[in-house]
Amino acid sequence: MLAVQLKQDVLCTTKELAKQHGVSERTITRDLLLMRDQGLPIEADRGRGGGVRLDRNWGVGRLNLSYAEAVDLLISIAVAEQMQSPLFLANLGSVRRQLVASFSPEKRRKVEDLKSRILIGVTASAYVQADVTPPPKRLVQTLHQAFIDRETLAIGYKREDGELTDRQIDPHYLLLKYPVWYVAAFDHLRGSTRVFRCDRLQRAALTGQGFALWPKDRFGDQLDGEDLAILTRKAD
Repeated sequence: MLAVQLKQDVLCTTKELAKQHGVSERTITRDLLLMRDQGLPIEADRGRGGGVRLDRNWGVGRLNLSYAEAVDLLISIAVAEQMQSPLFLANLGSVRRQLVASFSPEKRRKVEDLKSRILIGVTASAYVQADVTPPPKRLVQTLHQAFIDRETLAIGYKREDGELTDRQIDPHYLLLKYPVWYVAAFDHLRGSTRVFRCDRLQRAALTGQGFALWPKDRFGDQLDGEDLAILTRKAD
């Protein structure tokens, strides 16, 4: 609470802070010293009208992300860069470099591996877009985990004709034909490769069974075409 208050632009004296928090000036002074010891950049202006405050820039660069969250952010940046939108993306390269620099070499390798498995295609037709319904968050999270961990996924899939089928798939690649995501997978039911629209997944469950990644050319015509780009941009 005290740290949040000190981050405001207005300087506060220890006397004012003590009155606001119902404690003695000695207690406030002790708390400020403790905050400095913990690494918080407490600024002090001496003289008439002076006071203390927390550096207003504190917190920038101190966002704590889990590895999975950082991977998601990096991949999102890579997708945005690949789509080459001219607006509001000027600093994405800098953000990407700083994120990558925070990873160990092993984690950087894993991120590059994931990026190489995400493909960007042409924008989906108006007909396809009109039929898209975002899948539930839990389902997306399960697909996300299976894709990252290379784990076979048990799904219920609604075909174009409306029939619901049970499948087990190995999610090798993800394809974005904005705004529609597809998963290029080995379909155990058919014994061959297939491309599934992610928004047609009705349910998904992890099986605990891993799979070895296949090269993109194993998917033949299903992923061929000059409209595809792989997110293989390396970290600077």
